[in-house]
Amino acid sequence: MFDTYVIEIDSDAAGLVVRDRGGFRFFSADASFASLDGRLFRDPRAAEQAAIRHRDTSDRNAPLIGPRKWHRLR
Repeated sequence: MFDTYVIEIDSDAAGLVVRDRGGFRFFSADASFASLDGRLFRDPRAAEQAAIRHRDTSDRNAPLIGPRKWHRLR
């Protein structure tokens, strides 16, 4: 497993997660995800799901388009 992942939703960067003691800490890349800043998640997938839920509750009219991805940073 890697230490840093970019969380993307519909090809837009929501933030990144960095391995921290006890899980992965979220850092928002976009102001619309600022409420997730600093939260600790058990793994990158949990952070991605939280970002999707956050986006869906913030903008209920936005359809899910295409696959969601996270990428390893080198």
